[in-house]
Amino acid sequence: MQNLDSIVHAAKAAFAATFDPDALEQAKARYLGKSGRITVLLKELGKLTAEEKRKTGAAINQAKAAVETALAERREAIKQAELSARLADEALDVTLPGRSEAQGSLHPVTRTLERIERLFASIGFAVADGPEIETDFYNFTALNTPEDHPARSMHDTFYLLDKHGKLAEKVLLRTHTSPIQARYMQAHMAKYAGQETMPEIRIIAPGRVYRVDSDATHSPMFHQVEGLWVGENVSFADLKGVIADFLRRFFETDDLEVRFRPSFFPFTEPSAEIDVAFMRGTQKGRWLEIAGCGMVHPNVLKHAGIDPEKYTGFAFGFGPDRLAMLRYGVNDLRLFFEGDLRFLRQFA
Repeated sequence: MQNLDSIVHAAKAAFAATFDPDALEQAKARYLGKSGRITVLLKELGKLTAEEKRKTGAAINQAKAAVETALAERREAIKQAELSARLADEALDVTLPGRSEAQGSLHPVTRTLERIERLFASIGFAVADGPEIETDFYNFTALNTPEDHPARSMHDTFYLLDKHGKLAEKVLLRTHTSPIQARYMQAHMAKYAGQETMPEIRIIAPGRVYRVDSDATHSPMFHQVEGLWVGENVSFADLKGVIADFLRRFFETDDLEVRFRPSFFPFTEPSAEIDVAFMRGTQKGRWLEIAGCGMVHPNVLKHAGIDPEKYTGFAFGFGPDRLAMLRYGVNDLRLFFEGDLRFLRQFA
């Protein structure tokens, strides 16, 4: 039988010479593995007499326990050494200034929309909302748009496919937020049905709209803010006053001119384009078209169940993206939606 003390001493020396877990496990195998020196001694006990087996077995088990203790101690030592090295590598210099967390900010178009909502809310306009996926009826028919109008063409409008992959001609991405006005008027009339007098409707309808268009001043997805005021004796003069007041407050200057140029829209009659000219700055004296407007067409009122002989109203539609371009001096609409943080951080 080999000298057990020498085996324990050799095992301890082998363990002490290792500095990583893999090497330690290899050293362990030489002493405690299936063919390890101590394991071999235990297997040879069967060759001894009962008395020798009792004495020798006890000595071998004692040596084995000593080797296992040395192994556990070395494992813990390697673990602590690795932890110390890691802590040293990841040490923090508490004298350095802390890293601030990056903060997000509102998109410039969102800022513009919120500004528009606040300004109209200050003169009694509520904010209305509606679905972006619309029906042909609310997007066109309820707004007095003829069946052969170019806006209904696939060249201008995103129509959706049904579950069979076929063109669902009656479902589309809304091309303006006017459907919100049609839905609101219907709901308003249903609410006050039977009453002798209908309360005024005074709303704005902001939201995303979609058209097949893309260039420096147009995007397939853009925003609109449409307004509607319906009541007794609402006139074109009221429309002009509201629009002129809004524009001067939005651009924070009285040094601008507003003009209403005759135009045509299926849902208003008479209709007008709204132009603005600044009296100073880079756009001085240049007329810029920024919105469309007009008196609500009687057919639109009829579709909503409103008596056009008793009630009149006006409607208008602004492009907040274009207003943001003018307010911030941006010359390409597409910059707002390309996700370039270098551009967007300017408005944070």
